[in-house]
Amino acid sequence: MYTVVYTASVKNITFSADEKLIELARQEAKRDGTTLNAKFREWLETYGGREARKKAVEELWAQLDYVQIGRKYTRDEMNER
Repeated sequence: MYTVVYTASVKNITFSADEKLIELARQEAKRDGTTLNAKFREWLETYGGREARKKAVEELWAQLDYVQIGRKYTRDEMNER
């Protein structure tokens, strides 16, 4: 296991949750070889980046608008270089 060192500022936040759920989550994190805090930071990064990923996918689709989905290519077309 390795230690993560933050070079940017981090902010502490407090959440409320059922004690049993917190303990179960800690146990799961421990089985994964990490901490509940690390798992939460991972989740926060994923959750917070959803719009950026959505935009990136939309931009990719726009770049690939020339692709004809479902078109069957001939053997010669597939072997063209």
